[in-house]
Amino acid sequence: MGEISEQHFYNLIDVNVKGLLFTVQKALPIFRDGGSIILNASIGASKAGEGLSVYSATKAAIRSFARTWTVELKHRKIRVNAVSPGSIDTPIMSPVMSEQEYEQFKNNVTKTIPMGRMGSSDEVAKAVSFLASDDASYITGIELFVDGGVAQV
Repeated sequence: MGEISEQHFYNLIDVNVKGLLFTVQKALPIFRDGGSIILNASIGASKAGEGLSVYSATKAAIRSFARTWTVELKHRKIRVNAVSPGSIDTPIMSPVMSEQEYEQFKNNVTKTIPMGRMGSSDEVAKAVSFLASDDASYITGIELFVDGGVAQV
């Protein structure tokens, strides 16, 4: 905590909070009534992780947006939900970890996941597709965890 720089703070706030807010704001005039907005949050808003306080705070803000915008956009029948992925096996760590380091990281992470594996981006996409579909027509304001159970147990 004592080593968080202002630049780090502002970078995460700008990308995760400010960027999201103003993107949705600019899209609303052309957004159809009765549509669905799905925000990308993270289990980081619910589970503490060492060295992740600013990141986690930005994801908690996104969760708050889903709740607040649900109320603010109800007159347009726009549903707003958040998807909170857990550990998803993507190449995001490639620039900072060797293949061997990443395999060790995956081994350590999977020990904490009740399903015993990391998720896939396809699994997150399917959750988003569900929330965007008419099958979720009575679902709004929720946070859907796609995390193998990590944030639940």
